Order: sequence, then structure tokens, then C-alpha cells
Amino acid sequence: MQSMQSTQPGATTQSCPVSADQFAGAARPMTPDAVADAARSIGCDTAAIHAVIEIESKGGFDAARRPRILFERHYFHRLTGGRFDERAPDISHRRWGGYGRSAAQYRRLERAIALDREAALRSASWGAFQIMGDNFAACGFADIGAFVAAMMEGEDAHLLAFTAFLQAEGLDKALREHDWARFARGYNGPAFRRHRYDERLAAAWRRHSDHALLREGSRGSAVRRLQARLDVAVDGLFGPITAAAVRAFQRGRGLAADGLVGPRTRAALDA
Repeated sequence: MQSMQSTQPGATTQSCPVSADQFAGAARPMTPDAVADAARSIGCDTAAIHAVIEIESKGGFDAARRPRILFERHYFHRLTGGRFDERAPDISHRRWGGYGRSAAQYRRLERAIALDREAALRSASWGAFQIMGDNFAACGFADIGAFVAAMMEGEDAHLLAFTAFLQAEGLDKALREHDWARFARGYNGPAFRRHRYDERLAAAWRRHSDHALLREGSRGSAVRRLQARLDVAVDGLFGPITAAAVRAFQRGRGLAADGLVGPRTRAALDA
């Protein structure tokens, strides 16, 4: 992971932009080991994190190198006491909705910034994990400006903010256990069933877990299936005993005995 100060939760950063056309940043892609490191830090499998990315954003930045956002008018209404409802009901309303197209989100944000900058930035969800700006403190940031500056920096910063938020809100356990209804309720709000967030997350996790590289430290149902095939204790944790069993299996099939369960080892197991 990057160790730049601007990507660390709680870091002191320069003030974030004041107009929506200036939110283009470094937009660094996620580094190769970032998801695996994050999964180890909260004790979940990598497929669970990839599932959240797929459902929330499919990537942290748009073509203009800006963090992907969704502006939430009901947040802006709440944070400003509804004083802009009559003047701009499409960006300030007691009810959620009225989003419009993805391409319109920064225009909506810019209009809100002109009315109340801090409330506007806190009323958008940001980056690969679509974390609400209003949750900047739970993500470990001192203020909304530091949070937005980190969101502009790169997807590793998005991931750091995500793991900090999960731990602050007690959602890491739901992710570890693949309790998608509990996770979606805490992450997406009480109306999650209306949008089938839990079902979509579960389906995305199954897709990613079928293809994820399993290694020592991996956890979850994919590991349990592997352990059952190798006839070792089934506890869902890819530890030294499972790794030794994988290497023994690989040697017996003429594969590189690296202890990593990738496409070739999976194919041999399935055969």
C-alpha cells in the first residue's frame, strides 16, 4: 500500500477543491496487494471486498480522474436544516432519490457547494466504496476536506477509509461472516431490501469467490470447500496445515508446489 500522508486516514491534507470541475486528482489505481492486506486486517476473504466494490461502484474514478460520487439530496436537506428545499428541491429534499444520471452528479454537487460547501461535500458518497462524506470521522479523518483530498488521491486511500469505517461501525464482523443482510442494513441503510443490496452483494461475492486466489491467511466458505476436498479440518481459515495439504496435492499432480490455489490448482481439484 502507498504510505503517502495524504492517503492515510486522519492525515493533515490541503484543502479540497471548491468547485466541482477541480476534483480530478492523482486517481491512482489500487495496488496489487492492497485488497489482500485489507482483508487480513479485518479478517475477511478478498472476495468479500471485491463484491462491495462491484456493487457500489465498479471502480473508484470516472474518466475525468475524479472520484465516483452520488449526491444525496436528503443528506443535504438534513445537514442544512432544509433551508434550501424551496430554492433547490432537486438537491435538497427530505426524501432520498432524484439522482439523475451518473454524469450529472458533479453538477449537482457544484450547485450544492455554492449554497453550503461543507454540507455539500458531506452529502455525497465517494470512491470505490461509495462512503458518505458525512462519515469522514468514522473513517479516521479530522475533517471533510482531508477525506475528500484522500478520495482524490487513489483507490488505496478508498480502501483504507472503508476498512476504518467498517471497524468503527462494527460491520467488519458481518463482512467476515458473509451476513449480507446485516452488512447491507448497516452500510446502505434500512431501505436496502428495496434495492436488493443484500442479494446483489451475495451474488457478487459468489462470483468473486469462485475465481479468487486462495493463499495462507484467506478465510471464508471458499476455504472451507477447499479443506473438505483436501480432507483436512474444515474451519474456514487457510493456515499452515491447509497450506501443507495444498502443496502435497500440487506435488502429486505435477504442479508448482507454491501453496497457492489459483486456476490450475482449482482445475486439478475439480477433476
